[in-house]
Amino acid sequence: MKTDFRFCIIVSRWNGLVTQALLDGALETLKRHGVPEDHIEVVKIPGCFEMGLAAKQMARRNCFNALICLGAVIRGETTHHQVVAAEAARAIAEVSREFNIPIGFGILTTDTTEQAIARAGGKAGNKGSEAALAAIEMAALLETFKKEI
Repeated sequence: MKTDFRFCIIVSRWNGLVTQALLDGALETLKRHGVPEDHIEVVKIPGCFEMGLAAKQMARRNCFNALICLGAVIRGETTHHQVVAAEAARAIAEVSREFNIPIGFGILTTDTTEQAIARAGGKAGNKGSEAALAAIEMAALLETFKKEI
């Protein structure tokens, strides 16, 4: 992989036990693929609802090859989780298209905390790592498109 790629990881502090594990997975994956530590910026935000605005501001800086969005939306007693998860996904997709930047989507939407933990380094793997891999792959793919033009 091209080691001069730059990545920004935007991570929600809400459900911090889970999101920290997602962040750890993403960082480990980027480093394992040769991304220098000084080519990774981590931005912490309050929750997933704020993800779209944060992603837009980071994309606007035009210095990253890809963004990685990490968070955990866990079902509660109301339908609030549906609104938050849908808005985060919509906003992230919108930013990706508007700024033509790949965004690794690592926002968990689970029924329980146990399910979230399983997907943040437990039995179901680490979705933060998977989001980082998607960001790496898409950044490299877009780089090949630039060379073809």
